[in-house]
Amino acid sequence: MSPNFHYKFVAPDPEIAPFVENIGMFHNPSDTAKEIVLMPDGRVDLFFMQSASEPFKVILIGLETIPEQREIPPHTLAFKVSFKPLATEYILQTSIADIFNSGKLLPEGFWDIDADDLTDFDAFHKKITQKITALLPAETDERKRLLFELIYASNGEMTVAELSEKVAWGSRQINRYFNMQFGLSLNAFCKILRFRASLQHIAKGRLFPELNFSDQNHFIKEIKKFSGAVPGELFKNKDDRFILLSVLKQQ
Repeated sequence: MSPNFHYKFVAPDPEIAPFVENIGMFHNPSDTAKEIVLMPDGRVDLFFMQSASEPFKVILIGLETIPEQREIPPHTLAFKVSFKPLATEYILQTSIADIFNSGKLLPEGFWDIDADDLTDFDAFHKKITQKITALLPAETDERKRLLFELIYASNGEMTVAELSEKVAWGSRQINRYFNMQFGLSLNAFCKILRFRASLQHIAKGRLFPELNFSDQNHFIKEIKKFSGAVPGELFKNKDDRFILLSVLKQQ
């Protein structure tokens, strides 16, 4: 971690874990912008942030399929919740198809979080956990719950046909649900999870395919498609540009 850039991610409480991947923060206290590359990771991010140049705001980022180079402005502080996609329906109670590969500002006062809540990460973690816990549904569609459980357990390597058979839900209906709720197909989402699982291997210096890529060339092509870099460049991670990879290297 750079002395001029700080980040922290913690696992959610077990009660909200079916819907939340982690709760985290990043902070650029320096006088210069921090260049980063955001890579698709299959998560839906809710940011609460402010900087020296911009007031407090809340941003919801949808699922992404392309890498994006960004700059974190000087003196930026952001707390975030990384949701699993199912949370958009049951916790956020909204479709995110309209913010596929993009994001949107949420109303002021969303979830009663304001700039004062950015002064203490532990207090924020407690408050946001309480808010999400209060929104937990009494029940969820068992097909959807099982579908995501299988997708995650297989790192996206099960085919749509296999998933459809195991959850007793037609593949057309599943894809219709994915496109209407998330803005992409089930197959596209599975490829993102396979990419994310591959990053865990790359972070450890294993630069060859360990999942169901047809060959090394296919592996390199897929990694570059989602990250903008070949596996060797990712592993070097110059200037900690790929934050997701930096986090994986620390685990």
